[in-house]
Amino acid sequence: MAMMGSGFGPQVMASLRRDDSVTKQRLRPGTVRRIARYARPHGRQITAFLLLVMAGAVIVVANPLLMKAIIDDGILPKRPGVVVGLAVAIAVLALVDAGLTLVQRWFSARVGEGLIYDLRTEVFDHVQRMPVAFFTRTQTGALVSRLNTDVIGAQRALTSTLSAVVSNVISLVIVLGAMLVLSWQVTLVALVLLPIFVVPAKWVGRRMSALTREQMRLDAEMSSLTTERFNVAGAMLAKLYGRPEDDAALFGARAARVRDVGVTVGMYGTFFRVALGLVAALATALVYGIGGVLAVGDVFELGTLVALAALLMRLYGPLTSLSNVQVDVMTALVSFDRVFEVLDLKPMVAERPDAVPVPAGPVTIEFDDVRFRYPAAEEVSLASLESVAKQDTGPSHPVLEGVSFTAAPGRLVALVGPSGAGKTTITSLVSRLYDATEGAVRLNGLDVREATLASLRDTVGVVTQDAHLFHDTIEANLRYARPEAGDEELWEALRAAQIADLVESLPDGLDTVVGDRGHRLSGGEKQRLALARLLLKAPRVVVLDEATAHLDSESEAAVQRALKTALAGRTSLVIAHRLATIREADEILVVQDGHVAERGGHEELLARGGLYAELHRTQFSSGGSPAS
Repeated sequence: MAMMGSGFGPQVMASLRRDDSVTKQRLRPGTVRRIARYARPHGRQITAFLLLVMAGAVIVVANPLLMKAIIDDGILPKRPGVVVGLAVAIAVLALVDAGLTLVQRWFSARVGEGLIYDLRTEVFDHVQRMPVAFFTRTQTGALVSRLNTDVIGAQRALTSTLSAVVSNVISLVIVLGAMLVLSWQVTLVALVLLPIFVVPAKWVGRRMSALTREQMRLDAEMSSLTTERFNVAGAMLAKLYGRPEDDAALFGARAARVRDVGVTVGMYGTFFRVALGLVAALATALVYGIGGVLAVGDVFELGTLVALAALLMRLYGPLTSLSNVQVDVMTALVSFDRVFEVLDLKPMVAERPDAVPVPAGPVTIEFDDVRFRYPAAEEVSLASLESVAKQDTGPSHPVLEGVSFTAAPGRLVALVGPSGAGKTTITSLVSRLYDATEGAVRLNGLDVREATLASLRDTVGVVTQDAHLFHDTIEANLRYARPEAGDEELWEALRAAQIADLVESLPDGLDTVVGDRGHRLSGGEKQRLALARLLLKAPRVVVLDEATAHLDSESEAAVQRALKTALAGRTSLVIAHRLATIREADEILVVQDGHVAERGGHEELLARGGLYAELHRTQFSSGGSPAS
């Protein structure tokens, strides 16, 4: 119904879709105070916004009173000048109301988008500082949801929810006051009918909130299935092992459920609007009936009756909205609380206030009685980000126990041993992806925990067996290591990594997009591009974690040639399962059960007949040559 527009807009329907369960959640102490800190920079804009909302609420009541004046003071006394003047006043108010709406929207957008920007940038910066253990446990989708859904939900607290509460309260007070002044009898009748409005709203609200939760769950399942099937690895697996008909049927079943729930939600909403429209029509009829009798009896004038009927439509809307205000406010506060939950998770690896750069010159790596255990779940993550009801609470087992060694400047130290022995953990401590639980890791005598993170990034370069490339151009992936590098420096790095010829042969050259995770390149090409990125960075320490694993012999030979350039003159830690690739290492450390079981050169360790000799025999027992 057209006359319902000001009373039952989308805001009321949005309130009905909110989840009532949020009112049962307990906010952490200080949440409201922290919200005020984010609102403070936008204080003037919020104040102006609220003043405009108040002005808009007053105009809502002014129109019915002007209609009353037109009838009582202009039409009935037959005074055309008054009619024209008041009609012009109504037109001017309409223009003012339109202008206020536009300015309100501008302030709302400025405050809302500014708050979203503040929260998103703070969360993004904070998450980037979290340790690797955080990302190994956290579900990416849950984390992205904090940056999107929860941040936008928090923004509503200072725009939609705040403006709705202020506007509805002011409108309600002014409308009730005006109606009582015009006719207390008709006002009482209108209030008696209030439960007929509120009860259906509560009934529909409970069902719509449950359906909305179901709709969100089904949307998430459908989105998860799509993401798994549409990324490169998932699509490849589906083509090799999957059954397209079954996958399509699975997706269709989930999409059908989403469709069915959507139809049900739509019907509930339509039922609600029709029911309230019908009740509003009955209430209007009752007001005209009672008010008409009073007008005929000269209790009040005809214009008063028209004004009361118009004000009635502006009474039930705010009352219905305010009946759900607790859910609206708590929904916004819970969103803020979920964002704060991430921000309050302290990074385990942080830069000290008095941190200093790694000393200049060739680097000596020193491990001094290093012991390490991986952090427990509650130390690095949140159960809500892992999509689990409860995290693991048991203590983690020691990974390294008393590891000590020194890698002199310009020397290559190889780490070998069984899977799970602790080799990758050792290299992770050098680049400070984790901090040692006991003991110290030093670069040129400086404990890495006392070094600036920027100097560590500049000093240590790492290439893993599965080198990650962003879905961007070759040039962008290279410049990620050193944005200020010139084009000639890029080509020098590519030539040193034995991949310049390939890049030159591509139609788009450096502008070639490598695809999701670099899947448009072969394994060997990805590794050489990763090495080029490392060479462009020019670190003093090189860490290679299985950089040639899973490559064919031709690709491995090309990568090995690139490695000679990458390692020349640099202190290097190299993990290799293929023992033939580290025969010429200056020192080989055999890691077993978290400690260094043997150390020495290749021939020396073979002669000793220990674990290294056993690994060597096992690896070449199938007839392979031990020569590189």
